[in-house]
Amino acid sequence: MSALQIVAAVIALGLTVVAVGLVTRTVLEMLATFRVGKPDSRSDHPAARTQTLLREFLGHTRMSRLPVVAAAHWVTMISFIVLSLAVLQSYFQIFKPDFVLPIIGHFFLWGWVVDFLGWFGLIGITILILNRVKRHPARAPGKDGRYSRFFGSTFWQAYFVEIVILVEIVCVLTLRGLEYALESHEGDSAANALHYPLTGWYGNWLTNLSTDSLKQLIVVISAIKIITAMVWVIVIASNITMGVAWHRFLAFFNIWFKRHPQGRTSLGALQPMKVDGQVVTMEALEDLDEDATLGVGKVEEFTWKGLLDFSTCTECGRCQSQCPAWNTEKPLSPKLLMMTLREHAHAKAPYLKAAQDARASLPEATTALAELPLVGETGYDIRNPLTAYNPHGPDAVIDQDVLWSCTTCGACVEQCPVDIEHVDHIVDMRRYQTLIESAFPSELGGLFKNLEGKGNPWGMSPRARLDWAKGLPFEVKVFGQDVENLSEVDYLFWVGCAGAYEDRAKKTTRAVAELLDTAGVSFAVLGDGESCTGDSARRAGNEMLFQALASQNVETLNEAGATKIVVTCPHCFNTLKNEYPQLGGDYEVVHHTQLLNRLVRDKRLVPVARPEEADLSGAASTAPSVTYHDPCYLGRHNGVYAPPRELIGSLPGVELREMERAGEKSFCCGAGGARMWMEEKLGSRINLNRTKEAVATGADRIAIGCPFCRVMITDGLTSEQANGDARPEVEVVDVANMLLAAVRRGQTPEPVAAGASAAQ
Repeated sequence: MSALQIVAAVIALGLTVVAVGLVTRTVLEMLATFRVGKPDSRSDHPAARTQTLLREFLGHTRMSRLPVVAAAHWVTMISFIVLSLAVLQSYFQIFKPDFVLPIIGHFFLWGWVVDFLGWFGLIGITILILNRVKRHPARAPGKDGRYSRFFGSTFWQAYFVEIVILVEIVCVLTLRGLEYALESHEGDSAANALHYPLTGWYGNWLTNLSTDSLKQLIVVISAIKIITAMVWVIVIASNITMGVAWHRFLAFFNIWFKRHPQGRTSLGALQPMKVDGQVVTMEALEDLDEDATLGVGKVEEFTWKGLLDFSTCTECGRCQSQCPAWNTEKPLSPKLLMMTLREHAHAKAPYLKAAQDARASLPEATTALAELPLVGETGYDIRNPLTAYNPHGPDAVIDQDVLWSCTTCGACVEQCPVDIEHVDHIVDMRRYQTLIESAFPSELGGLFKNLEGKGNPWGMSPRARLDWAKGLPFEVKVFGQDVENLSEVDYLFWVGCAGAYEDRAKKTTRAVAELLDTAGVSFAVLGDGESCTGDSARRAGNEMLFQALASQNVETLNEAGATKIVVTCPHCFNTLKNEYPQLGGDYEVVHHTQLLNRLVRDKRLVPVARPEEADLSGAASTAPSVTYHDPCYLGRHNGVYAPPRELIGSLPGVELREMERAGEKSFCCGAGGARMWMEEKLGSRINLNRTKEAVATGADRIAIGCPFCRVMITDGLTSEQANGDARPEVEVVDVANMLLAAVRRGQTPEPVAAGASAAQ
């Protein structure tokens, strides 16, 4: 061996020993931290989970929303994995420069794989670096660049990882040229275009060098490649919260352990509240220990999957870029929340893992975290995430405004490429604040009182639940009066609180009832036997109130023989369909746009004219252009995108104009997550943001399929029209009202009921 080889070997092997030791320690430390979390069963259906992992990993299905970035990341990822064999080869090349991997080393297809991955990996990592530079917060619009999805991400870590990959790929391509030249000198038959399809051309340039020079260069480049790789390992092993690097390993596990084995995003139903892995029910509540915690008040009360979620966050900011709270200048960023919880979890881990008698000897910075609550009035300043994490400064990890800004719209979960379950974690923290601390926004006190006393958010009398049906030209059947068992009708029509009490929503309820009657679909309602589904209570953290309401409804529905239910509210739809099975209520639930679309396809409803609807004067107006707003709990949470659009498309003469943020990327109206009942005091209003986008399409009508959305967007439109930013003739209308007007061609428009709102 030459002196060069000896020096290269000592440095490379020494760094490798240090790197392996450090990363082994860090992995064990990370696993121990995850074990601190509460139990959670995530190992059912292993075959389906493995298929989901392979599909998301190899197909990059969770990243496809940004096609260029997805393609660049895919080739970079595959290059990172496959070309790791090239690093292995470099260890041997230090000692024997002409070494090739056994079996595959002289196989021409291996040469093709290395060359193609080398060049495409180089292109891919270059695109990713340039994309990060281009979208740096300094170049983004808005104050402090907050509208960059990379705002708050740790840039030195990201650039470090990307530059390491760049250096590694350049070394691989350089070695390929040197290997070609060396094999040409030695007369190896593999020195041809078949084995070096994309690197032989510059390998020819290097044949002018001597054999000794080529061997020395191979040793040097091999050493550089190993040193770069081991420095990378040492750095990430020394930074356990370096998500941009650790996600390369943790993402496989996070995807495999996602809530739904078949791959569905973790939306729809919320996870039930658990204590030590057991679901908490009304019956089980009395049997709990006095010190049992409901919800999550400290980081160790998250499940191990939650702690894995935090560590897996790659800081890509896709969730942040879609978050309605963040996009309206509120303090909540799903990304920064995950980063904060990750930092806190690993900072507190030494205390949690230490024996009781050893905790006193821990550093003060660690012991100070022992009783630090997750949520408080002056939490860690997530509004300024670029400041250093300081466990001593705040009285809590998270500011309470962060927690209560969430609309639970699910955009973060839908966008996350590594399947983090943000909404579940936020609601778990809300449960603790509501049930244990009684620390919730004051407006929710009235909501809870109304739900407990009257069974609806408005505190209206249950006897008024059938007022919407007055004056209809047919009789609405009521269970217990006209129908003894719901098997006697096609559907139970779940009217919902908004559909029964809110003036604008009543118009949708009446329209759906008339359309079902016209189509010959028999239905019945529960009347005053119906109560709130509990959606807002659950998402506000009041799990026990939700269970009380839900249990009562499930008992009523089961006794009534309900099997098929049609609803007009996506929140009721989601709760009945996805959450009531947790309490023994399994029903076939359809949204009214789904059922009406089916009836139109079956020719049981035939729209024959442009949709018309009466205004206050009784005059009819036509709507040649319509834009449709996707309700979060119909779209993202349940994947219902096509039926409302097909229904609009069935209306003669109507042009559908999509907003820029539509479908999976639809922007929230601001009413979800119990925000319907809370004042919006921070930043700008979410409903105004969405309404501006709808108005910008130039459409004559904004079509909706949710009573909450109708309230929020109508209010937003009223503000826009008052400011002169929207045409006065633009209106908000439910898809069902548009269909009814088209089906009832030539009939006298229905007059607006006395006292009803004129807003559409």
